[in-house]
Amino acid sequence: MKRIFQVVIILFASAALGQKSVASDEDQIKALIVNSFQEIFSDMDLQALETYCTEDFLLLETGEVWDMEKMRYYLKQAGEQKTKVKRINSFKFIKIEIEGNMAWVAYHNKAEFTVGDEVVREMNWLESATAIQTEEGWKLQLLHSTVAKE
Repeated sequence: MKRIFQVVIILFASAALGQKSVASDEDQIKALIVNSFQEIFSDMDLQALETYCTEDFLLLETGEVWDMEKMRYYLKQAGEQKTKVKRINSFKFIKIEIEGNMAWVAYHNKAEFTVGDEVVREMNWLESATAIQTEEGWKLQLLHSTVAKE
């Protein structure tokens, strides 16, 4: 009886640890989306591309294909502009699927553009992304963005 109890405890603990791992990966994927948008698209941080994206990253945006070269050019140009507009992102995650070292995520993305305390523009997108787990952690490999109504 004691042996059966030990086996049940081990199985229960293994299942619980497995669930923590999945939740942890899901949290990491959410953080990847939130942090990458903050640093790349709000802060216009060129170095953030290396932190959050694979070298073969593609952004499919409004019928255009942006590779890393185009992303770097865009961020360099945007970083040189002196603007007082601030971008604030918020996300509603729809679904995250993780299989081994690959993941995909679907979510709603809302950006408010502010000057001081005033919202001067608001945009909404329906987006999906794929990510791979690297030695440095999860990185975006593909981002697909479609402008959406509120």
